[in-house]
Parts: sequence; C-alpha cells; structure tokens
Amino acid sequence: MKVLGGRYLDSAELRAAGLAQVGEGVLVHETAELVDLDNIALGDNVRIDPFCVLSAGGGSIVLGSHIHVATGACLFGSGGIRVADFANISGGVKVYSVSDDYSGATMSNPTVPEEYKALDRQQTDVGQHAIIGSGSVVLPGATVAEGAAIGALSLVTRPTDPWTIYAGQPAKAIKGRRRDLLELAERFLAERG
Repeated sequence: MKVLGGRYLDSAELRAAGLAQVGEGVLVHETAELVDLDNIALGDNVRIDPFCVLSAGGGSIVLGSHIHVATGACLFGSGGIRVADFANISGGVKVYSVSDDYSGATMSNPTVPEEYKALDRQQTDVGQHAIIGSGSVVLPGATVAEGAAIGALSLVTRPTDPWTIYAGQPAKAIKGRRRDLLELAERFLAERG
C-alpha cells in the first residue's frame, strides 16, 4: 500500500514493539498512538489507520481478525474492550470502557487519585460483523451485539440487540439488519482457508 505522509508498521515491527499479541497481515499507521502495549492484542488482518488512539489504561484491548479501525477512532480500554472478527469501527468513533461520575458527587479526571473518584468501569464489546458509523460514541458496558449496525453520530448508552440497525442520540433500534454477509464471510474464509 502506497501512503503519502506516513507509513504503516507491519506485524513484525509491531511484535518487536511489545504488543501482547500480533497476528499476520496487521498494519498500524505510524501516527496511531497505542498506549500500554502489553495489554493490546491484535488478531490477523487488522488495519488501524492514521491518528487513532488505542489506550488500554491498565485494562485490555483485544481485536479479533479482519478488523478495520478508521482514521481518528479512539478506544479507551481501562475496563476492557473486545472487538470480534469482521467488525468495522468507522472514522472518529469513540469506544469507552470507563467514564467519570458526572453527578458532582465525586471528583473527576486522571490527575485526581482513585479514592476521590467514582469511575464507571465496564467491559465494552463490539460483536462479530458489527459496524459503528462515523463519529458515534459507545459508552462503558454498551455492547454492540453481533451484526448490529450503528448509524453515524449515534450515542450508544446500553447493549444493543443482534442484527439490528440503530441510530440517534441515544441510539434506538430502527429495523432489522440483513444477514446475507454471513454467507459471504463463509465463502471468503473458505477461499483463504
């Protein structure tokens, strides 16, 4: 892949950098920020584009295989984030597994010791074949189920249902999502077997 203004690091370079796991065919743009490398695992055929942030923050970020994280996306994994095979995280998406208490009952921000804060830390998952549209935000514990599609600029505040299209702030179910892609995925995997 030719790139003007930067390059992609490959699997070998990423293994040497100290990630917990790096599969084959992985590409991470050199402008991406990966924080807490020994808590980040990448499966096969993962591509992370320019200006993304993956910060495990003492938790973990685990990406399966055939995953794309588009430009400007951020994953904050203090509570743990798992992204299953064939998921797509579009540009500017933010996935949180930790959030401050906004009520005013406690203090907030990373410069304040834990005993003065009430953090909401929850595992946040993105299911197989899920897609999250540009600029969307997924909050702690708001799992994006298998095959779910989240429309651009949506706010996901709670777990979604499988194979359903969501949109809005907060995201609401719009309609079911077709499953034709499952046959395509089977054929794709069989041909590369």
